[in-house]
Amino acid sequence: MKKQICTVVLFGLLLVGCGKKEATQSMEALSIEVAKPVVRDVVLTRDYPGYLTADVELDIVGRVNGTLLSKNYASGQPVKKGQILFVIDPTLYENAVKQAEAALKNAKANLDYAKSSYERMKEAIKSDAVSRIQFVQAESNVESCEAAVSNAEAELKTARTNLSYCYVRSPIDGVADLAEFSDGAYISGAGNPVKLTTIYKADKMYSYFDISDNQYLTFELLRDANTKIPQTEHEVTLRVGADGTKTWQGKLNYLSPSFSLSTGTMRLRAELDNPDGILKPGLYVSVTLPYAMQEKALLIDNASIGTDQLGKYVYVVNDSNVVSTRPIEIGQLVDDGMRIVTSGLSSDERYVTKALMKVRQGMKISPVEVNNK
Repeated sequence: MKKQICTVVLFGLLLVGCGKKEATQSMEALSIEVAKPVVRDVVLTRDYPGYLTADVELDIVGRVNGTLLSKNYASGQPVKKGQILFVIDPTLYENAVKQAEAALKNAKANLDYAKSSYERMKEAIKSDAVSRIQFVQAESNVESCEAAVSNAEAELKTARTNLSYCYVRSPIDGVADLAEFSDGAYISGAGNPVKLTTIYKADKMYSYFDISDNQYLTFELLRDANTKIPQTEHEVTLRVGADGTKTWQGKLNYLSPSFSLSTGTMRLRAELDNPDGILKPGLYVSVTLPYAMQEKALLIDNASIGTDQLGKYVYVVNDSNVVSTRPIEIGQLVDDGMRIVTSGLSSDERYVTKALMKVRQGMKISPVEVNNK
């Protein structure tokens, strides 16, 4: 009996020992990636809504009266400088040119006759063959005929100019918009020019955006010509679309000399190339403007930052590898996915970079050091 009791006790101790071993194994610390903040100089930026305009935007107008005979381009397609875009019935203006040419010819003939008479009068006056009055009249007639010739030449030039207006040409290389009138429409452009279409030259674009007066006072880039921001960072980044994945680089080339009294903002302009024509005038963009350099900024992986009702936080790991929650204040998101921490964390502390859902306050972990530099 005594032997059986010893056997039972021994078996029980073995069971307890196995249970402790399994519990110890189950309590082994999780392997969690941790890192120290990165310290480096960062160019600070701010985003602004903006819009695009073409390098050149010209309204093509009709400046004579007449029926629109033809439209000689495809809407939305490139046109060349000097290309005829529209033809307005030239019949009346061709007749006007012919009449002006005839009038000029007649005026020149009268001038030749007046000069010939004047020369004869000059010889006749020497022998008193004509009176002084007749001589003065001949001289005056020459001047009158010269004026008539000048007037006829001006009228011919005007008639030819009006005739040229019947053939509406493109003044630049660009892309032509829809026509405002269809063939057969009557154009009344003599008194007040009538818009026929618009041509855009968009191989170069401009982006306009506005900044507030108080922001201007803190922007090193705009206030100080000797800013610490590298020259290469004077470029602005333009993002298009809701996701902002498509970007273009532009250069600031205009700063308004004054603020608007109604809005309290200053207008800026950036220039950018658009050789493939993807960007279009009127397109809304987001403009990222560099405005200052922050030296020795503290950066952590943006994915490591949690949010609760009290704000932003990270999980900090102490020397005993125990996790604790640390409230932080954050700044700008950098392009490589790192976020500036303005307060709440020091450069020599370790923080949890991933698996935020697996850790909690007071939990001991097995840290795996990673390098975010």
